[in-house]
Amino acid sequence: QVQLVESGGGLVQAGGSLRLSCAASRRTLSDYAMGWFRQVPGQEREFVARIDRLLNTYYAGSVKGRFTISRDNAKVYLQMNSLKPEDTAVYYCAAGSGLRPGITRGDYDYWGQGTQVTVSS
Repeated sequence: QVQLVESGGGLVQAGGSLRLSCAASRRTLSDYAMGWFRQVPGQEREFVARIDRLLNTYYAGSVKGRFTISRDNAKVYLQMNSLKPEDTAVYYCAAGSGLRPGITRGDYDYWGQGTQVTVSS
């Protein structure tokens, strides 16, 4: 079992930046492909970015060029720049085996509780 904990969310003005972090309790993340998703109340949880064990990355079109996913053995990060009000959501990190593409919820086995990101206009 992998327990994931996100941090770094908060309130920021449009155009600002935030850096989210995700760590695993009692385990290293090096064995997993990692992803970030986000969810707005009443909407489906949507893919944001993923990074595999070889550091290959993939982004949703809505964040490409603004967000950067990275990782080390202990944590996975999401650097979010040029934030927009439509980026407001609860952000979740997820861990999976990496055997699946990693762009849908079903590709991941473990999830964090989420961290709120609010971008004001």
